Amino acid sequence: MIPPPFDYHAPGSLEEALTLLGRLDDAKVMSGGQSLLPMLKLRLATPANIVDIGRVPGLDSISEEGGYLRIGALVTETALEENATVAARYPILLDTAKVIADPLVRNRATICGNVAHGDPANDHPATMIALRATMVATGPDGERSIGVDDFFHGLFMTALQPGEILTEIRIPSPGQHSGGAYLKLERKVGDYAVAGAAVHLTLDEEGTVTQAGIGLTNLGMAPIRASAAEEVLTGQHFGDHSGLRGAFRRVREAIARTPSDDELIAAASQAAADATDPVADRRGSVDYKRNMARVLTTRAIHKALERAAARTPAGG
Repeated sequence: MIPPPFDYHAPGSLEEALTLLGRLDDAKVMSGGQSLLPMLKLRLATPANIVDIGRVPGLDSISEEGGYLRIGALVTETALEENATVAARYPILLDTAKVIADPLVRNRATICGNVAHGDPANDHPATMIALRATMVATGPDGERSIGVDDFFHGLFMTALQPGEILTEIRIPSPGQHSGGAYLKLERKVGDYAVAGAAVHLTLDEEGTVTQAGIGLTNLGMAPIRASAAEEVLTGQHFGDHSGLRGAFRRVREAIARTPSDDELIAAASQAAADATDPVADRRGSVDYKRNMARVLTTRAIHKALERAAARTPAGG
């Protein structure tokens, strides 16, 4: 497939890029191009102008400062995979990057591009929902911050206004007892998800969930926050069921008729599945995808709890 004709622009600064977007009609921003180029080839997008920000300096940094992990617009999936801070403190991001396409694509694809594209089948949006990230858009009037719950409006629709560029994603630094995980089902390695689930949990010292974040991939016309599932987990205590301590707890649960950990996780996972609105296609039926949402959420919760329990005071 050959893309339709377009005029190509390669600004050397963010200011020049914003000026071009303000001056040109029907312009589309490109960073890595790994989402945009396939759409051009399929004629699903036909912009008259492409503004390639890949040469703009200062947008390719990853840093942890001011209580946030800050990911610049040109940070690639490979850079995210190789970052030591991400590996140690944000393993859910590593989970996500590793299941996107293949190494050739990840060398070019950017995290901000993945999010700004607004495709519910992309993987990072669900993770950003679970992490309660903030999107920083830069336009002719300067910067503005957009909460992740206000960012995705529908299929390929986001809160970005004409003339704006998603220049940074800010993710709150994790608490001492926190953990997250992203899991997806795919037909083959690197494929779009049949379904995906991102879970991030913050616990207090006693093992009670103080904050839960659950995002779902490719299960509706936009990335989904499973709010009801989060509510099931928030305020609940998850403890050690092994040994004598676990035996005493199980006895107390039976006497008090309180739900067990597995019952709570099952209820949350079912609530996540109930929040979905999948479309039947060659990847599966509606019922199949909804059930996979339940299964993947269950597994992601278990993995998030394991990682939260393993966190040290230093955050390793």
